[in-house]
Amino acid sequence: MEEDRLGRRIRAFRKLKGYTQEQLAKDIGISVSVLGEVERGSRKPKGDLIQRIADQFSINVEELQ
Repeated sequence: MEEDRLGRRIRAFRKLKGYTQEQLAKDIGISVSVLGEVERGSRKPKGDLIQRIADQFSINVEELQ
């Protein structure tokens, strides 16, 4: 599934950048439970959320996919 891969990439970048789920969720304006679902691949994030995550990590959206 594409969501699984995207979620794994988000989790990897989050850890690489030193964020906890709580910190990242707060910074991008979503709940921790939503971020957890995205990272587990059980929720497909919309384009604007993917962009906010990429912006927070200072990377291109393509690097997450």
